[in-house]
Amino acid sequence: MTTISINQFKDYEGQTVRVGAWIANKRSSGKIAFLQLRDGSGFAQAVVVKADVAEELFTLAKGVTQETSVWVTGNVKSDGGRTPLGFELEVSDLEVIAESVDYPITPKEHGTEFLMDNRHLWLRSRRQHAIMKVRNEIIRATYEFFNKEGFVKIDPPILTSSAPEGTTELFETDYFGQSAYLSQTGQLYMEAAAMALGKVFSFGPTFRAEKSKTRRHLIEFWMIEPEMAFFDHDMSLEIQEQYVSYIAQSALTNCKNELELLGRDLEKLAQVKAPFPRVRYEDAITFLKSEGFDDIEFGDDFGAPHETAIANAHDQPVFITHWPKEIKPFYMKVDPENPELVLCADLIAPEGYGEIIGGSQREDDYDRLKEEIIKEGLDETDAYDWYLELRQYGSVPHSGFGLGLERTVAWISGIEHIREAIPFPRLLNRIHP
Repeated sequence: MTTISINQFKDYEGQTVRVGAWIANKRSSGKIAFLQLRDGSGFAQAVVVKADVAEELFTLAKGVTQETSVWVTGNVKSDGGRTPLGFELEVSDLEVIAESVDYPITPKEHGTEFLMDNRHLWLRSRRQHAIMKVRNEIIRATYEFFNKEGFVKIDPPILTSSAPEGTTELFETDYFGQSAYLSQTGQLYMEAAAMALGKVFSFGPTFRAEKSKTRRHLIEFWMIEPEMAFFDHDMSLEIQEQYVSYIAQSALTNCKNELELLGRDLEKLAQVKAPFPRVRYEDAITFLKSEGFDDIEFGDDFGAPHETAIANAHDQPVFITHWPKEIKPFYMKVDPENPELVLCADLIAPEGYGEIIGGSQREDDYDRLKEEIIKEGLDETDAYDWYLELRQYGSVPHSGFGLGLERTVAWISGIEHIREAIPFPRLLNRIHP
């Protein structure tokens, strides 16, 4: 007897196979029981016909409970195109592995907070399965893109001694008598790696000690962070738009069924192709004022309503470039045409999903960078001495950016709440932010 996965049904049409699965749902009439199976690779229907099996087996099939684990034996048959899988199982035998009693997430509607508190179980649902498949495809396509472009994967530390994005959002811990912090970003270390390997990227967890339970924010999330030696600001923007286009089209091609299940408008994803529009910060301020926003002035950061208004004016993701120096981190390179601005950009996703990328050309002049570090009240002689040394020994123009995975997954999937895009957004002992 051949044991296969649900996603292999297409290769075994007309053959008798065995599948290990869980019962996602069921329905039955007097003569037929329909079992919805899931095994991690996909979902499929198993059909138990009373006239074709022993009475005990049919009784078992009618009484089997949601999330009971089973071995199912049967013949793989075409379902006439009724489902994306295209095949179903005509059951000849059914064996319970472990019974599930009073499974808390029933087919009825549940509130988001209840589902998030039961994330370890909610992850089994068809919707969450689809989101995780899209997430996996974006990760796969990320590695594929950067490998094709000649980037080298480098892993920065998770515990760090420095604060690239400011000290107010750091999780501090005691590191054998010294202060250390959960990483906000791997950027500084990736700059060092770029000076050795040219084009590099990291992909790992980052942390922000920011109490927020909005649908747009997470305390722990994953970030893809490329850094590129000999790249100026414009060259970096080109890589960013090529990368985002690549992962969007990869998801559209390889996760079409999952995106349709999630109700995603596929036409909107099909439009995501480089180049993307570029709007200078000062022009964005002018636009917002023309749209009736009287709560924004030059020098202010944008909130969610401002980003949404800008996004809604474009069919594509849009770059907001050349931000005021005073509201951006110390490491960004000053615009040579206007010392009040820096060579940076935020990439705003369409449809109100907000910023998915922040990037800039990095300051490559030793004296200017040291001046900015001192101005920020940071310790240039300890935590940042090695970072300054990168500008002492063969400094070059270089740029980089960071893409937040979960917000990107939320946008590409078309889901409302960003917490659905991370497998376990809260600790399983129910510690809440």
